[in-house]
Amino acid sequence: MPFADVARQYAALFEGTPYKVVTVFLTGEKNQQVVDLVGGEVIFLENTSRDVRGLKIKQIRQLREICRHRSFSFAIAHRFKPLYIASYIKGLPLVGVFHAFGDYSRYSRRWHARWHKDRINLIANSDSVRDDIRSYLPDFPKEKIQTLYNRIDYGSIIQQLYSRSAAREKLGLDNDNFIFANVGRLHPDKDQSTLLKAFAACYQNLPDSKLVIIGQGRLEKSLIDEAWTLGISDHVQFLGKVEDAWRYFRAFDCFTLSSDREPFGMVLLEAMVAGVPVIATDCGGAPEVVSNTGFLAPFGCVDTMAQKMSMVYNLPLSDRENLKPEMMKRVVDYFSDHAIRKQFWELSFIKPYQSTSNSNE
Repeated sequence: MPFADVARQYAALFEGTPYKVVTVFLTGEKNQQVVDLVGGEVIFLENTSRDVRGLKIKQIRQLREICRHRSFSFAIAHRFKPLYIASYIKGLPLVGVFHAFGDYSRYSRRWHARWHKDRINLIANSDSVRDDIRSYLPDFPKEKIQTLYNRIDYGSIIQQLYSRSAAREKLGLDNDNFIFANVGRLHPDKDQSTLLKAFAACYQNLPDSKLVIIGQGRLEKSLIDEAWTLGISDHVQFLGKVEDAWRYFRAFDCFTLSSDREPFGMVLLEAMVAGVPVIATDCGGAPEVVSNTGFLAPFGCVDTMAQKMSMVYNLPLSDRENLKPEMMKRVVDYFSDHAIRKQFWELSFIKPYQSTSNSNE
């Protein structure tokens, strides 16, 4: 489902143009919910994750069969495997989109980029990821590696958000508590351990404050044990996996992201749309998302994170309310479909495809 929304984001770039978008999912079963979300024509090849290991001969044949009956202007491939498969379609211009650090750390992938550099252009979902790719491909023309931010359908999100009271009731949270929240995998990259330590350092001076952590992962038991060791287990709630967690964000008084080198941080946009003040680590793509509408702390710095948590807790109500339009303006100006659509068609390697033809794909 996360990549279903990514597919929706990229299909939306072609709204109002003569292009027809065909979205192809290499893996996953047919799903009408995905079709409704993405829009347009959607093809499910229904491979398993195991199927796309190795040489991927089957998937290359599947894509060739799709292309045999069509005349595509270019293909947008998300992550390396789809880009690799699409590169076997002779003469098809390619745009590879990357959402993580280190995607070109492997020599074989760097070789692939250089071999196909005449027909491949690369998009990163943040300047931080873009610079990471450029560092691995120093000989690849910089103008062929550009940034296009992830975006959010804020209008749809707002309509589906639960009210503060309804969200708290559904999550089992007390209406009188000040809620710091973290949503994400319980994984070393998310570093909830630093967040627990920061909360332990400040919670006694923040009456009725609670820390809520939503998500599952291999660190769940160790984080629960750490909360107990820190003496804050009565003030921390681990809610596990919550479907469509973004719908509950109005339950929170502050959203905290403690991740190490978050490539972008879609969850930050979800918090901003909900009008929740944000604290994030000053690394990866997070600073690009929140800019001056949020509060930043160095990664792994317990003291600074605790200071920021105390700062947000003590913000006057008027200041908290003033943050809401500032956050929404940033979302609309930099991370909406409308804003990114304009940037997409201004990319140097996309401009040649601006056409008045009614039969483009």
